[in-house]
Parts: sequence; C-alpha cells; structure tokens
Amino acid sequence: MESYLNSVKKQFEYYKMLGEKAMEQLEENQLFWQYNDESNSIAVIVNHITGNMLSRFTDFLTTDGEKPWRNRDAEFNNPFSSKEELMNRWKQGWECLIQVLEQLTEADMERVVYIRNDGHSVVEAINRQLAHYPYHIGQMVFIAKMIKNDQWQTLSIARNKSTDYNSRKFSQDKERRHFTDDL
Repeated sequence: MESYLNSVKKQFEYYKMLGEKAMEQLEENQLFWQYNDESNSIAVIVNHITGNMLSRFTDFLTTDGEKPWRNRDAEFNNPFSSKEELMNRWKQGWECLIQVLEQLTEADMERVVYIRNDGHSVVEAINRQLAHYPYHIGQMVFIAKMIKNDQWQTLSIARNKSTDYNSRKFSQDKERRHFTDDL
C-alpha cells in the first residue's frame, strides 16, 4: 500500500502541475472566458474542484465527504475577481488533499469512508477523486488550448516529436520509476 500511496500522490501532483501550466499560459481575463452560457470557465472549474477537495478531504476519515457546509451548486458560479484569488483557492484545495494523503497509513486503506452515505474503502474514495479531478483538469487544458490556439505550449509530447521522446526514454536503462519522475 505504501507504493499505492506514493503513486497516487505523484498522480495528483502531476494533474495539479498540468492545471497550473495551462493557467500560467493565460492572461487573467482568459481564466474567466467561457464558450457559451452552458459551459464553464477555468475559474468555475477551479472553484468546483476546490470545493470538492475541501469537502471530501476535510476530516476525511471521520466525516461524510459531502459536508453540510458545501454548496456544490454555488461552485458553478465564479466567485473570483482576480487570478490571485483563483490561485489561492486552487492551492487551498490541493493542500487539503495532499496533507491527507501524506498522513494516511497502510492500516487506513481498508477503512470505510462515506460520500453521501455511500461507503467506500479509502482506496476507492481516493480512486474516485483521482478520476474526477483529472476529468476537470483536462477540461481546463482544453479551454486553455482553444484560447491560446497557435500560441499554445504543449504540456505533453509535442506534435511530431514522439520518435524523439521514445528515443530518449529507450536510451535509459530499464528500472522501476514513476512516469512523472523525469518531468
């Protein structure tokens, strides 16, 4: 389970980094752009992800992950007036999540936690969020990519550079490592 926890932390940190690198490429006003009335801006997605993180991971092992103080519907409105406010909220959510992951022990992994009265093992609850946050971070990256268009700086293997990337990877000795270790 220790390798699971280490892997999960690295996965979450990887997606946090992708979200941050996407947001770094944008001007402040672009963080609030939305395609139409039914779509979300990056700011709204950040507000939702953070609201979810704070609800799910505050008192993670002892209280339901859907806190009575959470107002999920309000998460889909933009409360931010600046990039600084948005980034402070983003950091608040991630700090809550990472702190919990760092405190979990192997003995905690099979404990049952609840989300809206549905029981999950700790592993299941973490996996649920490991699917949820990257889903939304992918939306953030896609929005940023649309806004930046030909000015976009890729966050993964650049177009037509797979051969170069693979050549570098296969020039390394085989060893056990997480794919994020050399980013």
